[in-house]
Amino acid sequence: MQQGLVVASHGRHVWVETADGQRLLCHPRSKKNLCVVGDQVHWLPSADEGSIEAVLERRNLFYRQDDIRTKSFAANIDQILVLIAAQPEFSEHQLARALIAAEAAGIHPVIALNKRDLVEPFSRAWQRLAPYRDMGYTVLACAIKPAQGVPGQVPAELASALVGKRTLVLGPSGSGKSTLVNHLVPQAQAQTNAISTALNSGKHTTTTTTLYWLDSTRTSAIIDSPGFQEFGLHHINPMQLAQLMPDLKAHMDGCRFYNCSHLHEPGCAVRAAVQPDIYEEAADSPRKISVSRYAIYSNLFAELSQPRY
Repeated sequence: MQQGLVVASHGRHVWVETADGQRLLCHPRSKKNLCVVGDQVHWLPSADEGSIEAVLERRNLFYRQDDIRTKSFAANIDQILVLIAAQPEFSEHQLARALIAAEAAGIHPVIALNKRDLVEPFSRAWQRLAPYRDMGYTVLACAIKPAQGVPGQVPAELASALVGKRTLVLGPSGSGKSTLVNHLVPQAQAQTNAISTALNSGKHTTTTTTLYWLDSTRTSAIIDSPGFQEFGLHHINPMQLAQLMPDLKAHMDGCRFYNCSHLHEPGCAVRAAVQPDIYEEAADSPRKISVSRYAIYSNLFAELSQPRY
């Protein structure tokens, strides 16, 4: 039995990389052996392919869960890069959901705002991200443009944040995620095409999650995953939600009741800290909570409190 790293997944099919860098197609032997990109596995050779015998213990797993199913993105990752753009305007609800899921999994998130060259839209978007900078999140500004006969431009600060880490890249359509991946890994399309050919599933390429190494020592990697329209958080207890939102968490100790929902109780320090969305990065501490952030909390609390059938 050999040990390997899952570097690509497409349904129940996965690609496993051996210690010497070889990759082969493997199939889980049973449902208990279902694995995701980033998993370390034990596998056995079978003709020119292999079978997954066991998935080794994970240090983390990043996933989303709606009221019907669970979708796992990747395991054993060091950070999540949430790539959003100044235009089209990003959804703060989707951003918040991704960050909450990262907090729940204990995975460090980094936010990158793309299309810095669009001055006015970028200025508005950067202002909307002021609460997130105040919460302590790393927020990077970048302008990642499609290459036109010249090497792509990945800001040094962003490239530096990827060194020595396995990073899952998330981003809505139009954020520049594919452009970023192609700049960082020029051979990414060729690798993806090879996987699709082997699986005879070229038309479903976008549903494949793939790990790409950024260096020859295989210490830095990005994981490209399919886009998503919804990001369910049904794996989170609504009473734990505030703990996963740093701006709310900063005020929770001041609440009169230990089991405060931060929705209607008297003496709630969280509700008392909510301020208008005309947001200025002030010097007072702890920071206030923006109206939009509190609305996200209220809406999510109601959603997660709905009975599940």
